[in-house]
Amino acid sequence: MTSKERNNAEAVKAFIEDPANRELLERTEQFFAGQWTEAFADRRYAAEEILAQGDKAVARIAMTGTHAGAFAGIEATGRTIKGTQFREFRLEDGRILEHRGWFDTGLLLPQLQSRP
Repeated sequence: MTSKERNNAEAVKAFIEDPANRELLERTEQFFAGQWTEAFADRRYAAEEILAQGDKAVARIAMTGTHAGAFAGIEATGRTIKGTQFREFRLEDGRILEHRGWFDTGLLLPQLQSRP
């Protein structure tokens, strides 16, 4: 990894883990994005892996929280969940110019569904 890529990865990690950016991390084009804040009010984000190449970076982000409100038609279960978000970043001189993300519902929804 070049020093530029290392700096970009550090900038992305700092962005993800800064609580002031939580609202920005929740913006996706997915239909349920608006339900996220109510369903997981105590959510926390942490960078699990960041891959940087040139002016781009991709991050795998862990989100943990308590299912305390309706989400995707599933009423609150009170369960602690761990979700995954993937986010692409474009940077210039260590500054994030744009980013977009998506949540992995394939791993999240089974954690919310009824168990026998």
